[in-house]
Amino acid sequence: MKPVEAIVNILTEQISSCKVLLGILQRERGCLVDLNADCVEELSKEKDTIMLRMRLLEEERVRLVRKFFEREMTLKEISAITGDTSLLDIRSTLISLAQSVEELNQFNRLLIDRSLSYIRSTVNFFGYHEINRDGGSRGTLLSAEM
Repeated sequence: MKPVEAIVNILTEQISSCKVLLGILQRERGCLVDLNADCVEELSKEKDTIMLRMRLLEEERVRLVRKFFEREMTLKEISAITGDTSLLDIRSTLISLAQSVEELNQFNRLLIDRSLSYIRSTVNFFGYHEINRDGGSRGTLLSAEM
């Protein structure tokens, strides 16, 4: 296998993994909107797994580049040396996917912050009114019966 083919294969796997991560983040957004903690927890495990895979792929890509070119190089540099313009397309795809992942992460982070704020407000409300687990309270119960 030619050096560029091996690198392209790794880059293709990285693109595939990024797309999987995007899908997970989109599902996570839905779970956050629905306040489904179990779903968020499960997706967190999936994210950890795919991130590990992406780290391993990146390490392999760096190893291959060093092996074939004896130093780290960018995809632009490799493309210029080899004349393989498909690397520029792959680079653009990876940049686009990375931007999409960043946007989804920021949006999901905002949803998480809002969810935590909601939970804190609820906890503070119940704490302020000193409502017990058994439903009792030390305050006065008022009725609006006519």
